[in-house]
Amino acid sequence: MRNLFALLWKNQFFVLFILLISISLYLLSRSYSYHGSIAYNTTSDLSGSIFSTYGNITDYLSLKVDNDVLADENAMLKNMLSSSFLQTDTQFIYRDSLYRYIPVKIVSNSVSKRNNFMLVNKGSKHGIKKEMGVVSTLGVAGVVVGVSENYSTIMSMLHQNMRISARIKNSGQLVNVIWDKTDYLYGTVIDIPSHIRLNQGDTIITSGNSLIFPEGIIIGQIESHKIDSNKNLSKATMRYITDFNSIKHLFIIENLMKMEQDSLISQIENKDE
Repeated sequence: MRNLFALLWKNQFFVLFILLISISLYLLSRSYSYHGSIAYNTTSDLSGSIFSTYGNITDYLSLKVDNDVLADENAMLKNMLSSSFLQTDTQFIYRDSLYRYIPVKIVSNSVSKRNNFMLVNKGSKHGIKKEMGVVSTLGVAGVVVGVSENYSTIMSMLHQNMRISARIKNSGQLVNVIWDKTDYLYGTVIDIPSHIRLNQGDTIITSGNSLIFPEGIIIGQIESHKIDSNKNLSKATMRYITDFNSIKHLFIIENLMKMEQDSLISQIENKDE
């Protein structure tokens, strides 16, 4: 420190010169608008950098809105799929609407219980009713079991009472899918005929027989298949295509022809009685 003061004292006239120049430049920038604008623009650049960083942060936080927009767009695209229409006249290729997809966001979800449910942010005022199928962007997720005005409860595939009519994709063989495990990653394919041999990676899809799900939606892929030679039917372990622990957005499927279909089924059942 003593050496520093000695150096400054030795060069006192030069230091005084620098100090006077600095004061002059400051007074000049305060006196003339042009020079003042230079100083202002320097400050503005700094402020702009700060606000730019803030904007990047808010853009990141706005991903929620972007995700909702993407969900709406995905629903629109799903509504345009061929499976969403019923071709009633092959000559004129006239197609009646068969399915409509309603995008929803998960409010609450469980995966570790014996009976798991999901709560989503749309209800009866959005056209949602009980017994509507629910899918993720990848595959089957569950069925609507409760509806209020603004919310809906979905019975997840991870529920002991869930039973989905399905097919083995490569053979068309009818089977059923249930959840009889504690692991949210895996379900069980049951009612597999004895002559059927499933390999790891075989795909299980919806059968279309339930009037809830369109045919051909993926449920999962086979992990292992153990055959009991003493039984006519066997079962296999299947890995769900949907990751129930990470999903945030779903699509509820409205079968626009369900009332008409149910009416015809009721007529047939009444005749059989």
